[in-house]
Amino acid sequence: MSQFNRDDVKKVAHLARLQLTEAEETQFAGQLTGILDYFEQLEELDTENVKPTAHAIDMRNITRVDQQESYPHRDDLLESAPDREDTFFKVPKIM
Repeated sequence: MSQFNRDDVKKVAHLARLQLTEAEETQFAGQLTGILDYFEQLEELDTENVKPTAHAIDMRNITRVDQQESYPHRDDLLESAPDREDTFFKVPKIM
């Protein structure tokens, strides 16, 4: 049985740049111990003949076909841009 203590939580919080109260450190130590205990239970399962999957259930994205269409109020969009050049939005240079 793995056991997290407050020092372990402090170390993880420091790495994640989190500021925790003493009460949160104590709470999270218990929660992390529970998570590790659950993983130890999972390790007891025989998964020899189980195919690896990304999801436990079949998942698919339901998407619509994109259709290009003109926006009738192009000038209104350009007027609301913080910066523009002719008929284009002007954005900061990335590279």
